Amino acid sequence: MLRYIIPVLPEATEYYTPLVLTIASVSVIYSSLTTLRQVDLKKIIAYSSVAHMNLGLLGLFSLNTQGVEGSLFLMIGHGVVSSTLFLLVGVLYDRHGTRLLRYYGGLTQVMPAFSGMFLFFSLANMGLPGTSNFVGEILVFLGLIARSPVSAVISA
Repeated sequence: MLRYIIPVLPEATEYYTPLVLTIASVSVIYSSLTTLRQVDLKKIIAYSSVAHMNLGLLGLFSLNTQGVEGSLFLMIGHGVVSSTLFLLVGVLYDRHGTRLLRYYGGLTQVMPAFSGMFLFFSLANMGLPGTSNFVGEILVFLGLIARSPVSAVISA
């Protein structure tokens, strides 16, 4: 999208930007609320991925330097963090045979180093300061505030 659609069709990009910002903002809210309702760890990561990619889309369609660079940071960081979280959930599933959240109480007693790593990557997925997701989200929101403060407030 960054390489082909925005440079090749600049008038169409400018024309459809309000529609894309509206749909992406609503999708951030909807996917975040859906994430809160899940009990399966893989579904939690998957729905949070949808929210992060919509934040990336908001950054791309802010059409300014901060938004586009934040979108790139967010996509790269999201690729690393989410794939690691999926790997960690796979390890938990192989060891315990379930992905349901309620069965993992007391996991730090059995797997303390793994729990610390899972906690770190979960916090990185949420945008812990000092991680690439945090940098990406801040830049996306700075670019989005310059373009459309209403979309920034709705999707924050």
